[in-house]
Amino acid sequence: MLITFKSKAYPDVMMYQDHAKRILDLLNKEPEIGVITSAEAEKAVTLLEHEIEESRKHPPTELVEQDIKAHRGEDDDDPDHEQVQMVSFSTRAYPMLEMLRAARDNKCDILWGV
Repeated sequence: MLITFKSKAYPDVMMYQDHAKRILDLLNKEPEIGVITSAEAEKAVTLLEHEIEESRKHPPTELVEQDIKAHRGEDDDDPDHEQVQMVSFSTRAYPMLEMLRAARDNKCDILWGV
């Protein structure tokens, strides 16, 4: 399921709920419906920047790599499938971080599920 985050300060940001959940949990928000007020944005930026920095310190585990291989099979030369590319938390979180910064700077709220 997709979540569309909306703010007058930034273009809409769409994320899969599973990916957005980590960010929303960090901010103590529910994925179904919510708001990050402009007053909350400063703290949210700080928390998300810290979480991104922490995630960069820890490379993907062997379990993640094994899971990818299990879904792909042992033959990496499979012409029917593209090479698997890991998408890091920092890459997934970057649009949301930019939206939070814009909301903070422009004193706008961020809404979803409405």
